[in-house]
Amino acid sequence: MTELVKLTIDGYEVEVPAGTTILEAAKKLNIKIPTLCYREGLEPYGACRVCVVEIEGRPRLEPACATPVAPGMKVKTRSARVRRARRMILELLLSNGHQDCTTCEKAEDCELRQLAYELGVREIRFEGERYNYPIDTSSPSIVFDPNRCILCGRCVRTCREVQSVEAIKLTDRGRNTRVMTFFDWGLGNVECTACGQCVLACPTGALRERNDIEEVWKALEDPDKFVVVQTAPAIRAALGEEFNLPPGTSVTGKMAAALRRLGFDRVFDTQFGADLTIVEEAHELIERIQKGGKLPMTTSCSPAWVKYFEHFFPEVLEHMSTCKSPQQMFGAVAKTYYAEKLGIKPEDMVVVSIMPCTAKKFEAKRPEMKASGVYDVDVVLTTREFARMVKEAGIDFASLPEEEFDEPLGISTGAAVIFGVTGGVMEAALRTAYEIVTGKPLEKVEFKQVRGFEGIRTASIDFNGTQVRVAVAHGLANARVLMEEVRDGRSPYHFIEVMACPGGCLGGGGQPIPTDMEIRKKRAACLYSEDERKVVRKSHENPAIKKLYEEYLGRPGSEKAHHLLHTTYTSRGRY
Repeated sequence: MTELVKLTIDGYEVEVPAGTTILEAAKKLNIKIPTLCYREGLEPYGACRVCVVEIEGRPRLEPACATPVAPGMKVKTRSARVRRARRMILELLLSNGHQDCTTCEKAEDCELRQLAYELGVREIRFEGERYNYPIDTSSPSIVFDPNRCILCGRCVRTCREVQSVEAIKLTDRGRNTRVMTFFDWGLGNVECTACGQCVLACPTGALRERNDIEEVWKALEDPDKFVVVQTAPAIRAALGEEFNLPPGTSVTGKMAAALRRLGFDRVFDTQFGADLTIVEEAHELIERIQKGGKLPMTTSCSPAWVKYFEHFFPEVLEHMSTCKSPQQMFGAVAKTYYAEKLGIKPEDMVVVSIMPCTAKKFEAKRPEMKASGVYDVDVVLTTREFARMVKEAGIDFASLPEEEFDEPLGISTGAAVIFGVTGGVMEAALRTAYEIVTGKPLEKVEFKQVRGFEGIRTASIDFNGTQVRVAVAHGLANARVLMEEVRDGRSPYHFIEVMACPGGCLGGGGQPIPTDMEIRKKRAACLYSEDERKVVRKSHENPAIKKLYEEYLGRPGSEKAHHLLHTTYTSRGRY
């Protein structure tokens, strides 16, 4: 039986389990204690001291995020002493900053700026040292500006605890302390997976996605270019947050309308690519099971997961599905099948992706992603970048009408919608694989066994007498557990889905800030709801996919399909 502890916070009594921190106890009373180095899901750190509180009988202020409650404890969260200390801490942090808020891309999401306003910092009485470190632009996905870093450690701890990568670390001591990559080589030259979880974690503009907005504007203004756009499933469940709509609001139709007003020649949906991915991936899985291929097979839709696999488990790369991701399949089909229909050369078509993921920028630049002779995808924008374009264009997003995607590459199924949530790729694949193997229609289309937000989920699915064992993981630290089993020959599964980001793509590094577990769940509910509203809910029943095979690809796994829709991987190893 859990021991309960009674204490008083700002004169109000609360009872919580032993081991609870003061910060967590205060939330029970709806008392907000400001934090900076604290982040949901990470081990308490207590470094920044912004959350300090006064505890009766103790001579010094204590960090609420790292101090456990005690019986009879009396806590003050807003005494004069506490408020003075918090303002002093913020002034010291700001004294070392460049204070260029008007031009910082993360100004709207900067927690440091917001805290300074909320805690009443109206002047900075100190003049700190202005650093002039070089900005790291080595990654095609993420930019790191150490001059804006406040050493809260959230990025470092996220990379280590959530993603099990440790591409960045705190180095040196005292005034020389810095966040650095191995030998200061830069994010693009170490085992960084480009997942962008560090960007979500960063409370300032020190970490941000590479800005590719101008490249898109340039393409849209070029009369010699035919510019098409694709939007990932997870975008529709999160984009509205950038325009003050509640988390989990579906904005599919408004999103299509906004893209047309920006000037794209065709507005398509990555969900078409998701349906295509499922058809190819399901056939690949079935072939491996029936013909003794390498098992378990893992999904290949998450580019950060693929890069993680290449770095940390190169000896078992043959377990990865050879299917390209939906983004890349879409680009390959757009620049071949669709371009031929329009009589356009691949080099005259520009494919722009709107993605929840910073790693998609890296994926688009992989040298093997050139099915037509040029890159499958030319430019990738995150959800946040897309929102900035809409705002820059003066479009009133909330008042836009609902519009449909263009055909044929805008036609998709419910199975494709749920690609954006952890377990969604697995469920979509099972819907198709079951019917292909058994020849029978599913009585119930949902596979709720693979849904949820546990780090690792497993299930055994009955394929008409054959048990297919599956596993789902989200967050790379959880993926490591499953892959160590594969490497050691202990894995009991046939099929493993991995998404690099917690919650899946809806928690991607390019999504609106903040992205916490409550928000992820609301976005997931949005996607499941949209799946339920779809008339067609199985990828292999998408009429546009059927027509693509009839007119162009022949059959799943054909030579042409392999050339356009499948890929190879690189053994990268550790640096």
